[in-house]
Amino acid sequence: MKNRIVGFITFLSVSFLSLPALAQDDLKNEIFNPIQTGVNSLNIAPDARGGALGDLGAATEPDVNSQYWNPAKYAFAYSRAGVSISYTPWLRKLVSDINLAYLATYWKLGDSDLQAISASMRYFSLGEIPINGEDGAAIDVVHPFEMAVDVGYSRKLSDSYSMGVVFRYIYSDLAYSREEDVKGASAFAADISGYLTRYPIVGRSECQWSFGYNISNIGSKISYDNGNRSAFLPTNLRVGTTFLFPMDDYNRLALSLDLNKLLVPAKPLRSNYESDEDYEEAEEDYYNTSSISGIFKSFSDAPGGFKEEMKEINLSLGAEYSYNDQFFVRAGYFSENKTKGNRKYFTMGAGFALNVFRLDAAYVISTAQSSPLDQTLRFSLSFDMDGIRDLLGRSGGRRR
Repeated sequence: MKNRIVGFITFLSVSFLSLPALAQDDLKNEIFNPIQTGVNSLNIAPDARGGALGDLGAATEPDVNSQYWNPAKYAFAYSRAGVSISYTPWLRKLVSDINLAYLATYWKLGDSDLQAISASMRYFSLGEIPINGEDGAAIDVVHPFEMAVDVGYSRKLSDSYSMGVVFRYIYSDLAYSREEDVKGASAFAADISGYLTRYPIVGRSECQWSFGYNISNIGSKISYDNGNRSAFLPTNLRVGTTFLFPMDDYNRLALSLDLNKLLVPAKPLRSNYESDEDYEEAEEDYYNTSSISGIFKSFSDAPGGFKEEMKEINLSLGAEYSYNDQFFVRAGYFSENKTKGNRKYFTMGAGFALNVFRLDAAYVISTAQSSPLDQTLRFSLSFDMDGIRDLLGRSGGRRR
């Protein structure tokens, strides 16, 4: 008999929930209790700039890929339009055919420079997975994947503050059989974000100090078994700040900090209940919790109380040096508590920009040599549509 859930099992073996297992030997007497969600690929940083800064971007300067980090930033973008494509070979230390492709774009509306619309699409491929028959012989090959398509709108509410909203369709196909009617799962979600930027004077220099937040993937639950057990989407609260200091007319340094917390309730642990009946009742209550109720419950449901709630917050630090807005050098650090995932790694990257395009690359150096995230690469190619329009205009003038 074919294994209808082979894609799902394989996905779990390489998802965020399994990565921490490599470090469980270091937990000693602490309880290993990561937050469990469906469609984990939604929380993979898609672009090279944010990836090089320790996976952050809530308050960094607006760019084409702000749709993922904080779509409210588009209202403050300098260019009127842009498009970007990013590619990430994922978990390359485990397999060679898992990857994430990401496309993002935005357009400023009207002549007032107050509002923008944006869109993005991500496609996470888990490569090829063979399906074996009862005798162990390969009889089919499946291609599980996850994807999301979204559109957003952002608007300045004042000279220094903007807000944005995004609506997203999500589709996850982790198992498939040609002989049986096995379909993927879909869900809908929304993001709410805000961005505040000020220009304080430090010494004789006008600096930029920005704050941002993004509550992403607020939506329905997703089920892989016709609704018997539904999984929470990775609803996430991201807050951050960036301080940009111009060292002179050509050199600038930006320092950033992001904090992340999954707004998903913790699944009950069997060790916390005296009887199987009590545990089964708690587990049933967990699966019956709605996604909205789960958001509020996520702030106070950790078995270890407030101390464990604080462990659910991930920290990202990043620094970006730029010369004449053309050359960029970046570095960062990401830290997750060892009981919640134990992802800890340094990041670095560089970028090069001209009037028309910008090329960015990022690289991950894990602090654990056995981590599948080690040596992760990201590449992003962005185009400034204003620059392309000006270039075509000048070329047209010479032809005449």
